[in-house]
Amino acid sequence: MTQPASVRIVEVGPRDGLQNEKTQIATADKIALIDRLSATGLRSIEATSFVSPKWVPQLADAAEVFAGIHRKPGVHYPVLVPNEQGYERARAVGVEEIAVFTAASEAFNRTNINASIDESLARFEPVMARAKADGVAVRGYVSTVLGCPYQGAVPVADVVRVARALHAMGCYEVSLGDTIGVGTPGKARAMFKAVASEVPTAALAVHFHDTYGQALSNILACLEEGVAVVDSAVSGTGGCPYAKGASGNVASEDVVYMLHGLGIETGVDLDALAETGRWLAGLLGRETGSKVGKALAA
Repeated sequence: MTQPASVRIVEVGPRDGLQNEKTQIATADKIALIDRLSATGLRSIEATSFVSPKWVPQLADAAEVFAGIHRKPGVHYPVLVPNEQGYERARAVGVEEIAVFTAASEAFNRTNINASIDESLARFEPVMARAKADGVAVRGYVSTVLGCPYQGAVPVADVVRVARALHAMGCYEVSLGDTIGVGTPGKARAMFKAVASEVPTAALAVHFHDTYGQALSNILACLEEGVAVVDSAVSGTGGCPYAKGASGNVASEDVVYMLHGLGIETGVDLDALAETGRWLAGLLGRETGSKVGKALAA
């Protein structure tokens, strides 16, 4: 298959990035971050997560952040919700798109959410039913698609089964996440092809962490199989709190630079994005995690 003519970047920095950062970011700065990202031409920005503040203290201000952002017409601002309680909190501030998450690894689910894969899927059913009744779009995440910190290798058949289940439940898009960043291009391609044989390619996204420096290569392998949606985080923020040595998400700036170099449209202003990444790195008290961001500043 040939690569897509255009790719939609799903910017996950304000949620997946910040939730795993040690430095607390002020609510006003989170709002400013999302508004800056909205001005770069991004069309999907994951704003926050309505999980229990006890579990993710970084995002305890989810309602204030969502209520405070300037929602630009044509831009989607999905939020993560773990259960009905989270769904109600999100809807109360006007959320129109949500994301639900599970893992392809039994061990990861058991350790993190104290449930089997099937139990975690069953927990979504009431959320999915309410979202459908309310006309709320739902995106699904499958984590640990190329490896798990507890069980090691994850059978591709498990990834396919979970992705298929999320799609069948009504997720318009399923994001395949290499949560601990252990994947390599051959494995990434094989995993993506296997899932795409059961779920339409147009309903799939990829989400790579850059722990071993393989994220861009993995994205390229999946682009060659036709994926047209890529998750990434400005300034390469985040990581997996449960995985030793797992560095952040692949940096949005680096992904956009690669895509533009391949002649693939993103609609994103790279200079504005890199500037936002450096600004965020300043708030976090360090250098940007984006190689492109550093190069453009030099």
